Amino acid sequence: MGQTKILLADDHELVRDGIIALLENEENLTVVNEAANGKKALEIIEKEAPDLLIVDIRMPELNGIEVVKRVKKDFPEVKTLVLSMHDSTEYVVQCVEAGADGYLLKGSSKEEFLKAINKIADGGKYFSGDISAIIVNNFVNGNSGKRLETSSPEQDPALNILTKREKQILELILKGKNNQEIGDELKISKRTAEAHRFNLMKKLEVKNLMELTHKSRELKLI
Repeated sequence: MGQTKILLADDHELVRDGIIALLENEENLTVVNEAANGKKALEIIEKEAPDLLIVDIRMPELNGIEVVKRVKKDFPEVKTLVLSMHDSTEYVVQCVEAGADGYLLKGSSKEEFLKAINKIADGGKYFSGDISAIIVNNFVNGNSGKRLETSSPEQDPALNILTKREKQILELILKGKNNQEIGDELKISKRTAEAHRFNLMKKLEVKNLMELTHKSRELKLI
């Protein structure tokens, strides 16, 4: 397999920086450009013809699902990997139906991320275990637009807001660890820890440690 040219489409620069940091030592993978919205992503694809688009769902001007649909229609040779914080059935199924070659949750390990990219670049499909379960649940049971239940009815549904990795990050943040210390403990780079922290705070809609602590208690995450 030769070198895979990648376009990143995410409206958060910190997330894009984190992905670039993850891929910088991979000789067969190169990020050739970045886009902060869906419209720009399509313009770049038309001009530069990357091999793989890594795209977020929620973006301004044109969301990731629409981008995937258009890529599959107009640029079928370009592979698509959706990288999202959302594990709702509705989003997953819409992405599959749009023609996405893979769906991975933000917060997945570096190993799984690289495995997904390489498998898709080589012509395969990649859906993480949780996402595969959502797909199977939807198409076997005919469910649509419902979140896959991963907890008992008595459990607060807010516990499903965060990925396993984000829960680890949250626990360490609340212990007062900085990004470097979090990175060291979880064996990830400082920039990756920063990206996870950013996604976590965005998802919980908080701006500082005090708000994060309060929201975590409110949602019974701690």
